[in-house]
Amino acid sequence: MTLESTESATQLANRMPPSFTLGVAAAAFQIEGALTDGGRGPSGWDAFAEKPGAIMDGHSPAVACDHYNRLPEDVALLQDLGVDSYRFSLSWPRIQPDGRGAFNKEGLDFYDRLLDQLLAAGVSPMATLYHWDTPLPLEHRGGWLNRETAERFGDYASAAGERFGDRVAQWVTLNEPVSVTLNGYALGVHAPGHALMFDALPSIHHQLLAHGLGAQALRAAGVSGGIGVTNLHAPVRPASRKIGDRLVAHLYDLLMNRIYADPVLLGRYPSLPLYAKPWLRSIGKISDADLRTIHQPLDFYGLNYYFPVKVALGKGSASIPADVHKAVARLPFHEVGYPEYSSTGFGWPVAPDHLGVLLKELHDRYGDALPPVYITEGGASFPEPDTVSGTLADEERVTYLATHLGAALDATAPGGIAAGVDLRGYYVWTLMDNFEWAAGYSQRFGLVHVDFETQERTPKKSFYWYQALSRARKAKGA
Repeated sequence: MTLESTESATQLANRMPPSFTLGVAAAAFQIEGALTDGGRGPSGWDAFAEKPGAIMDGHSPAVACDHYNRLPEDVALLQDLGVDSYRFSLSWPRIQPDGRGAFNKEGLDFYDRLLDQLLAAGVSPMATLYHWDTPLPLEHRGGWLNRETAERFGDYASAAGERFGDRVAQWVTLNEPVSVTLNGYALGVHAPGHALMFDALPSIHHQLLAHGLGAQALRAAGVSGGIGVTNLHAPVRPASRKIGDRLVAHLYDLLMNRIYADPVLLGRYPSLPLYAKPWLRSIGKISDADLRTIHQPLDFYGLNYYFPVKVALGKGSASIPADVHKAVARLPFHEVGYPEYSSTGFGWPVAPDHLGVLLKELHDRYGDALPPVYITEGGASFPEPDTVSGTLADEERVTYLATHLGAALDATAPGGIAAGVDLRGYYVWTLMDNFEWAAGYSQRFGLVHVDFETQERTPKKSFYWYQALSRARKAKGA
């Protein structure tokens, strides 16, 4: 089945710059399964998922989408979709089971096959070195609270660059260090499950140091592709003009956005307000040498955008979304939401207009220090059945993607509010329904429906819409 190129898809394609990239993204732990096959070692997420109550409904990542055993079928889906690029992640424990020392031939061979099949299908590979699956032996030694993890990451990046550097078009060192710190080390709702609150802050610096060491290792290995990093960003607004709300909105913006981007793009951490220093004391004094390592030249900056944030002073009383733990009640602020917007399955506001605002904020803050930008994740989950008998008409997802992509193009076009941003592409999260971390299989983000009992893949209407968009963009450039 194919959909005709609708007028909206054609118009959207006509607004894209000639070299604009359309892609899809995925992550190893969420799709591969085969957790004990092919010499793979355990990860921190393997251990976390085994804890009673850690994953919704007791769902297991052991099989996920069985991508490890269904690689040709999934590459065929990518080829049929017609995207320019596929952003996937390398599994660190599949390549280096102990996180140090010997590398696993079977794991390296698996990604050789993936890369070769992608290139044969005409799909450009964007490889993420780290998408949250820390080798368990490193996690046992402190994970990202331990500086050694950053050093070991540099070794791993070097091996990946030497093995795959001739075929990967773009490298992402880390995916969303903010999510790792917030959910994994501060709130304890993701692996490794530490509820350290503000004492989790050293994990930020060690991840950023790993980024710098990884970028250096890739360049030393002589990789031919560009190098960047990806982080989740959100525009942050105070719930009111009250001084307390404005102060905590500033603090939230520092913790969500600037404490990650400033060291990478400017070579320094943002100045911390005096009132917040007691909370942020655990980050400690940072050496100039570390900042130089973190502040590597970048070929691009990856932006993941899902929703804006509005915060107010004090503890909240509103219901807590499925992916957020009650530990947030201990924070000095709370999110108040955007009731004027519709919501995704996760309860996230659908706010495409804020994507342009975010792009403008990045340009205003970083100016010429901001490299070309790829939106490396954008997408939404919506309630969908576990089984389907035909093409699922996921109209909400089509609308979501069309409006968000349109907002990004509007904002960065000549005369747009973020016209100074060099926007190079957009990657949909995600190719197919998968294991959505602590939410298990309850949240479906895919362009392709997956029946997790049979592993049958069924493209949704959004798949055919994105296929039409890809074809229209390519026809425009022909």
